[in-house]
Amino acid sequence: MPLSTMKRVLLKLSGEVLMGDQQFGIDPAFVMELAKEVKAAKETGLEICLVIGGGNIFRGMAGAAQGMDRAQADYMGMLATVMNALAMQNALEQIGVQTRVQSAVQMDQVCEPVIRRRAERHLEKGRVVIFAAGVGAPYFTTDSGAALRAAEMRCDALLKGTSVDGVYDSDPKKNSDAKRFETVTYSKVLADDLKVMDASAVALCRDNNIPIVVFSIREQGNLARVIAGEGVQTIVTNEKK
Repeated sequence: MPLSTMKRVLLKLSGEVLMGDQQFGIDPAFVMELAKEVKAAKETGLEICLVIGGGNIFRGMAGAAQGMDRAQADYMGMLATVMNALAMQNALEQIGVQTRVQSAVQMDQVCEPVIRRRAERHLEKGRVVIFAAGVGAPYFTTDSGAALRAAEMRCDALLKGTSVDGVYDSDPKKNSDAKRFETVTYSKVLADDLKVMDASAVALCRDNNIPIVVFSIREQGNLARVIAGEGVQTIVTNEKK
């Protein structure tokens, strides 16, 4: 479907984006810039769900690689995503966007549990819903959490905001001749291991026919341009019949 006809989307941001130019943690000034992007997108009439990774604070797989128990490390990573969600909620509400955080790991003092019907109601009332803590279980990434929530909330597309402007046939940071795709199929992404998202997330989007739109979130105003059907992006879809 044309991007300009979308009614509800899920925006997936990597935790690293929240660092801004820092090496670690959360840059409040850059989070505010991201919040302004989300507000501009919402003002087009879209209903917006958000999922934010936790790699700027703690990455479960990295902890496991250093000898930590994988499940324990993943739970720590989930808590990092809750911190990022609260930071984004704070920034959005400072600029007048009503927001609710729902966590797959229950922590009633700071956010709501994930309840689909309640999230639906928030979206109907014009609120942005931020889903935190991934799927609430170890061994799954926040990419999988984003794909799950996009399917659960019947989103028209999953927008993945990253540091690069689309999907390439090789790493553009390492290969200056890397070719960017305008569109690419889920099967090619999986067969060629193109690193759009992890395989389980791509497969879930494929099975539910949810387009994945990969674009650079670091470019100011780019989210609104992509939603308008302009800007630079790669769209991952099923094969054309």
